[in-house]
Amino acid sequence: MKTGDHPPLGITLRVLSGLLFAGMVICVKAVSEAVPLGEIVFFRSAFAIIPLVIFLWLRREFPQGLATKRPFDHLLRASFGALALFASFAAIARLNLAEAVLIAQLSPVLMAVGAVWLLGERLTIWRACGLMLGFAGVVAMVWPEIGTGGASDARLIGLLLALMSAILGALALIMVRSLNRTESPGAIALYFVIASMFGALLTLPIGWVMPSGWTLIMLVGAGVFGGFAHIAMTLAFRYAEATRLAPFEYIALLWPLLADLLVFKLPLSTSFLLAVPLVLLGAAIATLEKSQILQRKAAP
Repeated sequence: MKTGDHPPLGITLRVLSGLLFAGMVICVKAVSEAVPLGEIVFFRSAFAIIPLVIFLWLRREFPQGLATKRPFDHLLRASFGALALFASFAAIARLNLAEAVLIAQLSPVLMAVGAVWLLGERLTIWRACGLMLGFAGVVAMVWPEIGTGGASDARLIGLLLALMSAILGALALIMVRSLNRTESPGAIALYFVIASMFGALLTLPIGWVMPSGWTLIMLVGAGVFGGFAHIAMTLAFRYAEATRLAPFEYIALLWPLLADLLVFKLPLSTSFLLAVPLVLLGAAIATLEKSQILQRKAAP
């Protein structure tokens, strides 16, 4: 079956990947006060390897698909991705899930702008508008607290970490775009997970805890959910075109929002509700530009 041959299945897998990703961040949020950050990243990475290796083996990409002539580029991409993961989990510990995930929506917009300098792509009005709207949404969310001095230090740090994660995630996406020209997507994903796991091990001397019971289940769940989320995303793009899947990416914000309300009993602020349409509109504009480019390429 070729790419784009089964859109309903692709859309289903894309929605499922968002739900699985939400399961991962819920697990991370649940243990963030009891378990050190590095230990959470380790479990998320270590237990994501299992479904990823099985998936690659079923696709006959393991181990032969891991061969590469660009080890430095893999290292660079994995480093950006691992740092983004650390920053993201640290932000989740300090913010509502919906807020952290919303700020993460800036990554595709930042990637489109960053590609102008790093990959020599052209700066378009679409990219500039998308970036301005995205950052306007972030400002709308944080300004009421910053302007009145009502934000706690932990919350301000969380907002900065979420923004840092979006920037690092954009750099990782740029490297993925470059690597996709010659490398297997499975290899790109697996090297990132391995790099994150070894990066997390460097925090072992700082002090880890011995997890048990519900905490251990949540830590393992973060890894399993994360691994299967990536597999579902990969398969979604196999069965449906990226332009068809783009509108369904924003459904992923619904699950963390429901988790805040129903699981963690966290209220939604008015500023957050103002920020949502601005950030999502910025991301949608960047996606629309990508759709037009793909349509022009397919037209001949």
